[in-house]
Amino acid sequence: MQLYNEKGLGHVRLSINDLSPAGAQPFHNGPPSTIHAVINGELYDHDRIRDELMRTTKFTFHSTSDCEIVIALYERYGLSFLEHLRGEFALCLYDAETQVFVAARDRYGIKPLFWTMQAGRLLVAAEAKAFLPLGWQPEWDVKSLAEGGWNNDERTIFRDVQKRLKDIRTEAEMIENVRKHLLESVRLRLRADVPVGVYLSGGIDSSVIAGMVTHLVREQGEKIGNDRETERVSCFSIAFDEDSGFDESPIANRTADFLGVKYFKKHMNEAELAKRFEDATWHCEHYNPDLNFVGKFALSELPREHGFKVVLTGEGADEHFSGYQVYLPDYLREPDTSFQPPLFPESLRIEQFERAERDLADYYSSIGAYMSTSSDTLPRRMLNSISTPASMAAFRIDSLFASWTKKEYGVPEPELTIANNVDGRVRSLMTDKWHPLHSAQYVWTKGHLANIFLSCLGDRTEMAHSIEARTPFLDHKLTEYVNGLPPSVKMRWVAASDGQTPTESAQKGAFVEKWILREAAKPFITDELYKRRKHPYSAPTTYPENGPLNELLQHLITKENVEELGFVDWDITRDLVYRAFVGKEALAMRFAFSVAQWVVLSQRFGIKRAEMGSAFL
Repeated sequence: MQLYNEKGLGHVRLSINDLSPAGAQPFHNGPPSTIHAVINGELYDHDRIRDELMRTTKFTFHSTSDCEIVIALYERYGLSFLEHLRGEFALCLYDAETQVFVAARDRYGIKPLFWTMQAGRLLVAAEAKAFLPLGWQPEWDVKSLAEGGWNNDERTIFRDVQKRLKDIRTEAEMIENVRKHLLESVRLRLRADVPVGVYLSGGIDSSVIAGMVTHLVREQGEKIGNDRETERVSCFSIAFDEDSGFDESPIANRTADFLGVKYFKKHMNEAELAKRFEDATWHCEHYNPDLNFVGKFALSELPREHGFKVVLTGEGADEHFSGYQVYLPDYLREPDTSFQPPLFPESLRIEQFERAERDLADYYSSIGAYMSTSSDTLPRRMLNSISTPASMAAFRIDSLFASWTKKEYGVPEPELTIANNVDGRVRSLMTDKWHPLHSAQYVWTKGHLANIFLSCLGDRTEMAHSIEARTPFLDHKLTEYVNGLPPSVKMRWVAASDGQTPTESAQKGAFVEKWILREAAKPFITDELYKRRKHPYSAPTTYPENGPLNELLQHLITKENVEELGFVDWDITRDLVYRAFVGKEALAMRFAFSVAQWVVLSQRFGIKRAEMGSAFL
């Protein structure tokens, strides 16, 4: 037995490959020795792997044992080293530098691995009897014996001894690791030979970035770009009219005061949105039924006006940490088995699941959209019944299309498009392994994040003004860690009796989105933000009749312009502007924005009119 930072590794050897003392375990890297491992079993094709590693790495092998490749592969590939192992094995590896402990076995469990907790210590061994000298007192697991658990699941005949190592990280450890990874991601993005600023909204995502930048600059002496004024970080924000219901700038103001940063704000009223509508559309090169992209286009003017070329932004946090309400039905679709006992009763999960799916469908119905709650559709069956794709496809813009498009291209099924965009390997993981929440996050990230949030709300509108935006939440090291977190630290049921329910939550309790991010961010943000519920970044959807936007859309959405598109039916769209500005129909407003953007793109790009038969040209 050898000890490393109070972690012990022991091994009884059956010598098969390399019979010399050099083949004795534990194996180590170095010097200096920071990675240690013991391996039981046989690893095949190790000669080829060893030769490849000797060519491509500086790792020094000390034996010809097949098992030493584990250390070299871990150095090379990190936690992905397991996918390179072929054979039957059980292993324990400890990385003293990063304090990461890995226990793993082969795909089938040919070589056994058992674990238990003893007086706060994790014990892992190839046999349960190895626990006896370490103070373990065996007890019968009568429930496992009666239910056949020892034979059909991960239990054994001994109480609290199991075959599969579940997540034993404490919530405090997970919170600290999220904080550590995010801080490192932010730190790496401060380097530049030009000034670096931060986009600041009224939400937690951008605010924690601003808070961490301020902490790194003031407390740890990090340099932010080439800015000589190291005591004050510069933040940039957008404001809408106060009576619009979409203005978050007062919260951003309070955050800026709390952090003591320099704060620059651009006000966007209806006239300013109308003035930039066509240019923003041209730079985005696709449509968006929300004018938030025009707001982001205007926001990106602000750093340039103050001499900044680089900003840090908060995109990706909602996707990683489950910040959207559309995720709630999929979070509740199955129990989260990471927590034993469960965080809330199964009866509450079922009740809240039915309510969440119904409420979401009712919301879309109230704004003229449609979200199917049926799980018996092909797209839902392909994706383990998750409902998030139905939310993504709720706004059916094809309802405006000319009748010939259906003859030419068939009846469109946007949900099926989303399902088909997931390859077969990932669909198998969704069906057999992933929790539905993680499946929902995957399809949203692959679709909406990539094609909207990082496009017309990201690079397109930023680079239109020669602004480089850096996204700490989309650092792949952070992503890899967060992807391994249990669903219930992303969305968390907080009962009112806990005294922690956010002020805007229901009195009986509520599901709190981005729970672990809130906890990790707490030292860097205001209490107001810590308790505030998610409010998606959106521009107003109601505007007065005969105002600047009404006039602009009337000018763009004409019979001549719409018919020049070719794929849009004028008879359906002729009254969109009236319904939007006079009838105050939110869906009509979104559709009007979309058609107007198609017209702008058609005219500025000189796009050829779509006609029947063009699909076969």
